[in-house]
Amino acid sequence: MPKQQVLSVDNLSVGFTTNDGFIDAVQDVNFKLFKNETLAIVGESGSGKSVSSNAVMRLLPNNAHVSDNASVIFEGKDLLHLSETEMCDVRGNRIGMIFQEPMTSLNPFVRVGRQVTEAVTCHQKVTEKEARNRVLELFNLVHLPSPENALNKYPHEFSGGQLQRIMIAMALVNEPEILIADEPTTALDVTVQAEVLNLLQEIQSKMGMAILFITHDLGVVKHFADRVVVMRKGVVVEEGCTEQIFGNPQHEYTQMLIDSVPKGAKVPTSDSAPTLLEAEDVRVKFLVKSHFLPSRNQYFEAVKGISLSLKQGETLGIVGESGSGKSTLGRALINLLPSTGRVTFKGVDRETLTKSQLLAQKKDVQMVFQDPYGSLSPRMTVGEIITEGLTVHQPNMSKRERLAKARAALEEVRLEPSAINRYPHEFSGGQRQRIAIARALILEPSFILLDEPTSALDRSVQLTVIDLLKELQQKHGIGYVFISHDLSVVKALSDRVLVMQKGEVVEQGDVEQIFHSPKKDYTKKLIEASFELDTEVA
Repeated sequence: MPKQQVLSVDNLSVGFTTNDGFIDAVQDVNFKLFKNETLAIVGESGSGKSVSSNAVMRLLPNNAHVSDNASVIFEGKDLLHLSETEMCDVRGNRIGMIFQEPMTSLNPFVRVGRQVTEAVTCHQKVTEKEARNRVLELFNLVHLPSPENALNKYPHEFSGGQLQRIMIAMALVNEPEILIADEPTTALDVTVQAEVLNLLQEIQSKMGMAILFITHDLGVVKHFADRVVVMRKGVVVEEGCTEQIFGNPQHEYTQMLIDSVPKGAKVPTSDSAPTLLEAEDVRVKFLVKSHFLPSRNQYFEAVKGISLSLKQGETLGIVGESGSGKSTLGRALINLLPSTGRVTFKGVDRETLTKSQLLAQKKDVQMVFQDPYGSLSPRMTVGEIITEGLTVHQPNMSKRERLAKARAALEEVRLEPSAINRYPHEFSGGQRQRIAIARALILEPSFILLDEPTSALDRSVQLTVIDLLKELQQKHGIGYVFISHDLSVVKALSDRVLVMQKGEVVEQGDVEQIFHSPKKDYTKKLIEASFELDTEVA
């Protein structure tokens, strides 16, 4: 029996008018989507995959231009030629859409029950009670805890995984023919990601809908999609069934994407290497205030008595789900959060240092944050960003000397020295992360805290940053604490791994032991939930 076609995209070209001229974002894209099928569109950032899906939904900005000969046929109609009123009947009704960041997709001032109910009442003639019952039914379908209570909560009262479930419920509430999922799991932990993907498959089998899945995570695609469209620089370079794409890729770009998986192991640290950092019984508590009765104020313990050590030139990977306390622990180690317990750096107890000695120590202890765009000032040039630390810690250095060091730091992270006069928005995500690494390196630290430094990057860019971090560590003997929920990256970069859950260490050991002989069920669950191309990790 032939497959039933539900969407046909033909000759789709999209360009944008900008201050720098006309930019071709998508060129002559063609694909078809069939009932009960999952079609994945993959490619790196800037490949045109999200532009293509937004063009299907007519959600492009005003400066966008779609080619005259393009067509998007759905239910016998060309969506590109429908009026806005007609398109409003399609969006959220016949075609649902899930966006990458659920927190920014939901109105923070409106209870989630009302927001999802609105999606029903906009498209169907039903009473408020009937709409509410339908929403409760969907909340149960997406396995949202306590659906009745969830109706009256605001978005900030949910975790990332729960918010994504609410977005799925909203997209499915009118039983659409097609679900477009644009990077729906990128910001989620591996276990939550696995739950969301399994949920989508479960709902797809019940409803028989088609899914258009936009992502740059090939590990997810391999486990989830039926067919794959590979895009590069706005052009489809390869298309085929999942087994063919991964088993016998024809285009060199597809081969590069598949090969862009962190491999190999870190060069072991010498047993004779001196201890750089030691922590004993570190605890971090946050005050949870009662709105009315101060006597009912409570403390939430985010980190519960953790001890660890790190040698010069060693990498300690810290893994765990969101809320496990890994980032809180990292910030406590470098004195960015108040904590109790004992932390010694190069044999000196932090509590014994004066204010001026603590400031001097900060030169030797640096941090690279998860989001390079958020951690780099948009109003400062790259040169000003990189040399800011020098103005604090080496005030006697001349401007010429500072700029010379900045150029050297840029060259060390494989960026052109000419980048020194440009601004962060003029760089890609991977380049911005290299700028953030250069900012940390310029002070010649002995220790760098790396908090999810590759999670927002494409796989091929991740690979470049990981190789760079390894190279710099070997050259300068820097100690890393590497915080991540991406297990393949942790495996490639770390000597030892510490697994955290609910503020506690559930398991720790060397990379080989943790990944190949995990003792705790929680560690096994994390590894099993990781959709990796490298079967050794999975």
